[in-house]
Amino acid sequence: MVIATENLTMRYGERLVVDGLNLSVRPAEIYGFLGPNGAGKTTTIHILLNLLRPTSGGVSLFGEPVTPGSFAFRRLIGVAAEEPAELSRLTGWELVRYFARLCAVGAPERRMEGLFRTLELWDVRHAAARDYSRGMRQKLSLIRALVHEPKLLILDEPVSGLDPHGIRQVRETIDAYRNDGGTVFISSHILSEIERSADRVGILHDGHLLIEDTLDGLRRRIGKGRRFVVELETLPPSLEARLRAMPYVLELSVSESGRRLEMLLDDRDDVRPAISAIVTESGGVILGMQSEEMSLEEAFVTITNQNVTRLAGG
Repeated sequence: MVIATENLTMRYGERLVVDGLNLSVRPAEIYGFLGPNGAGKTTTIHILLNLLRPTSGGVSLFGEPVTPGSFAFRRLIGVAAEEPAELSRLTGWELVRYFARLCAVGAPERRMEGLFRTLELWDVRHAAARDYSRGMRQKLSLIRALVHEPKLLILDEPVSGLDPHGIRQVRETIDAYRNDGGTVFISSHILSEIERSADRVGILHDGHLLIEDTLDGLRRRIGKGRRFVVELETLPPSLEARLRAMPYVLELSVSESGRRLEMLLDDRDDVRPAISAIVTESGGVILGMQSEEMSLEEAFVTITNQNVTRLAGG
């Protein structure tokens, strides 16, 4: 395993931030580390990088245990933080070159040029890094993380502050790195972005790892959630209330015309016949029905305090 933790626990006084965390990240995969703000993701990353010592439990990187004072492994890792603060007077080019030399990279300029051009910072490479926009600093942070060709890339909210074009550039850069054999550990609360690229995901809730699985496996554990659209001739008076009362209808919205119903269903069984029957019994006429698989983001939203326990035991 590239990353493995065993019963990793972190307390600040009485506050339990990371709770018995056991996760594994395999070589050459993109691993999405998911959870809401405050779930313990950043604390976990700081422990992985040996910036914090856990209260108990252990961490192994590249098959070797991380011990107090061991930082040799850092040359094998590239890190890009969510808020890449840059207060020095160095230009973007100087900053990356300085970091490359710290990592003993000989003649890094050729690789630097490729990264600066790929992320469209070539024309501003000689501008002061502290004058970059937030999105530009985010991309500069990724360049700095990649310049020494690490075996593991750890990213904390890598697309925060980026516009859609910048997000696509970062995504393509990460995909290219993985295709060359690199391993990526992405911490994020933006599930739609993780869904595009992750091979496996781990979901953290109040410091506890609820699940570690592929995206398909995650959907199966949560349920066969689907977005369901029904087109009606007209909306019968009692239909909306009857549908909302059904336990498998998680969300329901009605268009202004009243002729289109959009539902989010937790349909472990096929509930389409039941919905059709309710519409017909209410006096409605169905013009069309369409079903789509629940996205990762929609699936995650359905995890409430009530079904977190069910998911963890799934």
